[in-house]
Amino acid sequence: MSVSDLSSRTVLVTGATSGIGHQTARLLAERGATVLVHGRTAEEALAATDRLVTLSGVDANRLCALGADFTHLEEVEHLAARVLAEHPSLDVLVNNAGMAAPERHTVTADGNETAFQVNFLAHYLLTHLLEPALTGGKGGRVVNVSSSLHRTGSIQWNDPQRTRRYSRLAAYAQSQLALTVFAADPRVTAVSVHPGICTTSLLPLYAHAHEGVAPAEGAAHVVRLCDPAVEIVNGAYYDREHRVAPAPAASEERTVKRLTKLADLLVGQTA
Repeated sequence: MSVSDLSSRTVLVTGATSGIGHQTARLLAERGATVLVHGRTAEEALAATDRLVTLSGVDANRLCALGADFTHLEEVEHLAARVLAEHPSLDVLVNNAGMAAPERHTVTADGNETAFQVNFLAHYLLTHLLEPALTGGKGGRVVNVSSSLHRTGSIQWNDPQRTRRYSRLAAYAQSQLALTVFAADPRVTAVSVHPGICTTSLLPLYAHAHEGVAPAEGAAHVVRLCDPAVEIVNGAYYDREHRVAPAPAASEERTVKRLTKLADLLVGQTA
């Protein structure tokens, strides 16, 4: 694979303090991109940028640390406002931050099931708040780091918070299906990618896999889709480097519209 220079690109990577997100930030910075490194707190993000400088030799001027706890939608709004103020033209948003759903049903301060908010709703809100930066100029793109487990998921339209029946795996799968469906939203150009089963904190969710590949290997599939030399089609889904069909729901226009309506309601946005 030929590697193109990304020195004119600015990329925001959510959940960039560990795992695939951290390696994605490293690979992008090594190729010259300016990388906005997001962490749950400003301190965690700063520690991550320090590691990139000291351990990987990345130019500190190419990194910017940003904190926002995705269990608080207000912090997502503050993050978006800061990015818009400091980087009015954003080339790529990598929606990577993710968590395994909690063992027991929990809700955030905003009243949403925790995994649904952290893995999907926060990214939904962030993407739309950053829309002016992503759609201006050269035509930005969004890369949603999803999971093959989205195929096992279903969106419980009558109970998206899963208050009646909660299963950790079902809650996680629902959040990944929603993120994958969201890639087909016509407002921004977006794709989703399953980066492979990697050795991260999410590995235990893949019951059939006893070991995963290195996070850097998964990150390479994400970075490839950030490269403007790689043409993408809105709503496309990739399993590592191969474009494949996502779960049927992810390409149904009705589902996309229904999810948009639900997400707007839950994040308090007016369409």
